[in-house]
Amino acid sequence: MKVKVILMVASLMIGSSLMASQAESEKLISSAKQEAGEMAPKELKKMIDEQKKVIVMDVREENQRAEGEIYATNTMAITRGNLEFEVLNKVKDKNAVIVTYCRGGSRGALAAQTLKKLGYINATNLQGGLKGWAQEGYPIETGLGVTLLTKEQ
Repeated sequence: MKVKVILMVASLMIGSSLMASQAESEKLISSAKQEAGEMAPKELKKMIDEQKKVIVMDVREENQRAEGEIYATNTMAITRGNLEFEVLNKVKDKNAVIVTYCRGGSRGALAAQTLKKLGYINATNLQGGLKGWAQEGYPIETGLGVTLLTKEQ
């Protein structure tokens, strides 16, 4: 019986610790989204279609890029972990419009916030990341070509 009580208490402590960590992460991400702002997929699609000057920056890990990429005239891939070390050499214009994205929007938000802190005044995050883009029915370029997700009827 004592062992069961000890195990129950231990699991409650671990569970509450994990929930606290999750809450802290969500707070950081929320703050990053507020600080850097977010661009709706529709707005980015319009910019791409109208060939406006925009850098579409994929901050996912290299192995995640097999999921597909947003096709634009000016795309760039810098992992979130290497952003601070690479971007200053790759993007010299601090006034450039940069839209970051990841799979779901969290790392993209943190990346856009970092870009703002580095002086890129027009950096923002793609709302919903690649998932949000795909859910709007916009094309994703994969190794198989350009793909569109369709909603089941």
